[in-house]
Amino acid sequence: MVKLDFYIGRTVAAAVLAVLLVILGLDMIFAYMDELQDVDGNYQPADVVQYLLWTIPDRVYEYLGFAALVGCMIGLGTLAGTSELTVMRAAGVSIGRLAWAVMKPVLLLILLGLVLAEFVIPHTSQAAETRKAIALGELQRGGLEQGLWLREGGEFVHFNAAMPSGDLFGITRYRFGSERDLERVVFSERGLFTDDEWALVNNRSTRFTEEQAIAERSERSSWETDISPELFSLVVPLPSDLSPRNLWSYGRFLDSKGEDASRYWLEFWKKLLQPLTIASLVLVAISFIFGPLREVTTGLRVFTGVMVGVVFQTLQDMLGPSSLVFGFPPFVAVLVPILLCFGLGWMLLRRAR
Repeated sequence: MVKLDFYIGRTVAAAVLAVLLVILGLDMIFAYMDELQDVDGNYQPADVVQYLLWTIPDRVYEYLGFAALVGCMIGLGTLAGTSELTVMRAAGVSIGRLAWAVMKPVLLLILLGLVLAEFVIPHTSQAAETRKAIALGELQRGGLEQGLWLREGGEFVHFNAAMPSGDLFGITRYRFGSERDLERVVFSERGLFTDDEWALVNNRSTRFTEEQAIAERSERSSWETDISPELFSLVVPLPSDLSPRNLWSYGRFLDSKGEDASRYWLEFWKKLLQPLTIASLVLVAISFIFGPLREVTTGLRVFTGVMVGVVFQTLQDMLGPSSLVFGFPPFVAVLVPILLCFGLGWMLLRRAR
């Protein structure tokens, strides 16, 4: 049985890896062509390649479920096409035993997804977007359409982006007086956290008096604030780029402040339940091979797998935003497609027996 499990696992793992590489390769090609539209000034084709390399972990994580679904269909379909599954069944191996042999390599895929979501993607995605913004010069423009606002004492602070190391880019500070009149605006190209204090680099400030506005410049200045680099690494990225642990922490923080945290809870449940997502899609693949797709061509299996994956993703994409609009729990929006897949797979497997 150990050899049989290894043989089935190897076949399925090879098919899943091949599908993942094909999808990732196509996605990278289309992404490269799309990014070429932004090539300008310091952002050259070599920078595009570097940007795409930084985004590989995020892309791999996004396609894990789809690759598991189609890969299992192809791997098991290959065994079915050569009548090896028929021989195994004739030898007394149950469908449940074969399904467990398929699930073993999938567990490694699930572990990969957990590692990427918790430890890799939060750093690589933030680094990719920040490096791109630096090359395009977006962080030195002081625009307010991106980044984050914070209030620190008598100042309102806006910054455009932060590196995983904690370095800040495009920091704008607005200081108001007791009468709510604007007293001073300071824009700093970069902020560095060293020796437990912030140092601001390349500062341009404008001080307002009753008669005039006075412009000043300085190469370096200190910034006395209680804001830590960890806070920026938590709230600067998009919710989809945060780790499940940070999504949980920040979601609870927003709830305690009475603010809307539904976007963060939606991403938290997506990432927390991703192992169940992959397992449900694999169960559907197994049930199809032992059921309605037992004696069809590989092309039809691939087409069916793609269609199931598209329907599943579309259902999640519809229910997720719907939970934000209509106010039902994000947990339900993520769980419903998973339960539907488990139900479909279980029903088809029971009929195959």
